[in-house]
Amino acid sequence: MFTTIISRSCAAILVGATLGLGVTVATAPCASAASASPVAQWISQALAVMHGQGIPGSYDGIYRNLMRESSGDPVAINLWDSNARAGTPSKGLMQVIDPTFQAYHVPGTSWDIFDPVANITAACNYAAYRYGSIDNVNSAY
Repeated sequence: MFTTIISRSCAAILVGATLGLGVTVATAPCASAASASPVAQWISQALAVMHGQGIPGSYDGIYRNLMRESSGDPVAINLWDSNARAGTPSKGLMQVIDPTFQAYHVPGTSWDIFDPVANITAACNYAAYRYGSIDNVNSAY
């Protein structure tokens, strides 16, 4: 009998029957990264950048906020809230306003607010400064 454990990093660990004195352990790839959803790819890329920059956050925290803010649309623009009425609409996956994006931009990412990885990392950098982590954000921020 085999037990399969799948993680978000797209690797599976198969633990097999005991053979002699040991346990058979092998790794097997799951679906290729090319077939993963764009949102999953963007979050994974952002997490790699964040890790390198010491910015806290988890896949689940980013995903929860991203889906609430933009439903996964990297070119989403909010034209109705108080920011929009003030002339600075929220943009992108994490609905960041231009001044926040510029202030919390993460080195090594694009300066394009609609770039998914740049948008996610800037939003998470801001959330880390303001709330300790994107994981602590459960509503508009």
